[in-house]
Amino acid sequence: MNNAKGSAVTIRDVARESGFSVTTVSIVLNDAPLARYIPPQTKRCIEKAARDLGYRPNQLARYLRSKKSQTVGVMVFDITDPFCTPILRGIENSLYQASYLPVLADAHNERSRFERYLEMLLERRVEGLIVVANWLLVDINLLADLEKRSIPTVVIGGEIQTESINSVAVDNETGARLILDYLYSLGHRKIAFLRGPKRLSSSGKRWTGVRAFAHSMGLRLDPKLVLHLPDSLDPNSSFEAGYELTEELLNRRRAFTALVAYDDMTALGALRALAKARVRVPAQCSVVGFDDVAPAALSLPSLTTIRQPMETMGSAAVSIFVDSIKASLQKREFAAVHRKVAPELVVRESTGAPS
Repeated sequence: MNNAKGSAVTIRDVARESGFSVTTVSIVLNDAPLARYIPPQTKRCIEKAARDLGYRPNQLARYLRSKKSQTVGVMVFDITDPFCTPILRGIENSLYQASYLPVLADAHNERSRFERYLEMLLERRVEGLIVVANWLLVDINLLADLEKRSIPTVVIGGEIQTESINSVAVDNETGARLILDYLYSLGHRKIAFLRGPKRLSSSGKRWTGVRAFAHSMGLRLDPKLVLHLPDSLDPNSSFEAGYELTEELLNRRRAFTALVAYDDMTALGALRALAKARVRVPAQCSVVGFDDVAPAALSLPSLTTIRQPMETMGSAAVSIFVDSIKASLQKREFAAVHRKVAPELVVRESTGAPS
């Protein structure tokens, strides 16, 4: 709303409308430290006048005074990855509650684009960075580039162990153990594995969990029933890889009663290959994924999987960022936080006892 002259409503207009001085109005509307000494009735009167006039604070002027932009850069490597969507919802909702505005940048799985967006966000004085990791983040130079920045940074989905970058990740080892424990309890002993790309730490962590459970139960892991997904920057390539690797397993004619896939998209590709080969799921082969992306519940049969609490992970990243900002304002040291969240086994139609 504008005043009679057609220009934006100012603090002077609010002062004239409310009958209080410009200084008092400025203190109230900017929530300055002295505001606690102003009577509640005066505050209510000034705030009502501001609402009636349609006053909006000048964010640029506020930034110049406080050097705080109230914005956070949110970097994703590929927004089409179904892993991103619930994480972004958690980030957005928590930033909204904390009165911060997310500035979203999608790197399209291009390192050069990521670096350019990073510079652009820093030029706009974002107060922090939240990065939703994927396979590109294993680039050691990219991590070093993030480390040298002097603003709070949280990586979601990657197990980062540095003293300057915070991280939020699911407990991959525990998730893998939950899968093996469940399949073993059903009676499965001949289990095939479609492991993640060798470059990914999450793939290694999950395999550590698999081997630890197998060792504890005396379960033999047949190396001829273990295949790796190729390294790729396309999040949707795991569906095709799951399909092709499952065909390869079937062509080896080595019996297995269950198949554990690196992620849900790989598992959905495996389901397609098994259906084409007329292998009934779960009667002849159980299939388990990891992540619990939206399509997992919609497949036929619906997919048993490990649920990453992705929205919670997004919220946790914002919580770490806010805590680091508070520590900075209070001039306290803030050690990097590396938070692991608990996975959950979600049992659906794709698993059952071996026939």
